[in-house]
Amino acid sequence: MSISAKDVKALRERTGCGMMDCKKALTEAGGDIEKAAEILREKGLASAVKKAGRIAAEGIVSAYKEGNIAVLLEVNCETDFVAKTEQFKNLVNDIAKVIVKEAPADVDALMAAPCEAGTVEEMMKNAVATIGENMKIRRFARVEGYTDTYIHLGGKIGVLVQTDVEPDAEAIHDVAMQIAAVKPTYISKNDVNADEIAHEKEILRAQALNEGKPEKIVDKMVEGRIQKYYKEVCLLEQPFVKDDAMSVSKMINGRFNVLSFVRYEMGEGLEKRSENLAEEIQKQMNG
Repeated sequence: MSISAKDVKALRERTGCGMMDCKKALTEAGGDIEKAAEILREKGLASAVKKAGRIAAEGIVSAYKEGNIAVLLEVNCETDFVAKTEQFKNLVNDIAKVIVKEAPADVDALMAAPCEAGTVEEMMKNAVATIGENMKIRRFARVEGYTDTYIHLGGKIGVLVQTDVEPDAEAIHDVAMQIAAVKPTYISKNDVNADEIAHEKEILRAQALNEGKPEKIVDKMVEGRIQKYYKEVCLLEQPFVKDDAMSVSKMINGRFNVLSFVRYEMGEGLEKRSENLAEEIQKQMNG
């Protein structure tokens, strides 16, 4: 079958492997990028592939707290210039206040929620007309209880953490920064789906056999690599960013339990509009 250059490029960007290796893997996988990525991993040519898409869209991730309610919110716009304006930041803050008050179930419910402008949808339309760019509320999380929030790089990354008891302020903030920096998927080993672990073991076993390791030691190697995998994806197993001699669990030392966390990376998985400025100006002149 014919493998497109676009698919080869996409696989190369995801795995960091060479062009020919990517093309061979895609051919072997019948053009399936996900399967091709696993083939490259089995051959030891690629590390674990992150499923999150590349960072692309503009906008900000913002956090807002009122009483015992915390909100993490992502709103996208067309340009980084608008994302940095006070007008846009105030709009995002006003939307967060509505989320606190109305507790909408999802973005559709949020758009229909009441506010000073009538509804949030009307507020967004007014902002688009005033600012002159298209804007979209992408996602939000609303959590009640003991929480902490952390915003990194002026809104490029945001984290919301929930605990079971009122935590030590410095410790919970360290946990939030850990999540922002290291991107865990789960809180602990117990949260990892059994099917996911079985699938990961299959890949690691094939990888070890392809490395020429004797079959009698492969299972032991796989278990060792699974423990490393836990340290990559489980918050409590990760080396603490401020002191990698200890795990996050050891840093917390039983003072509180992490019940949940949300991590948003601005524009994650969205395509960014690509334009040539000279062409855009010419289009406007011709129009």
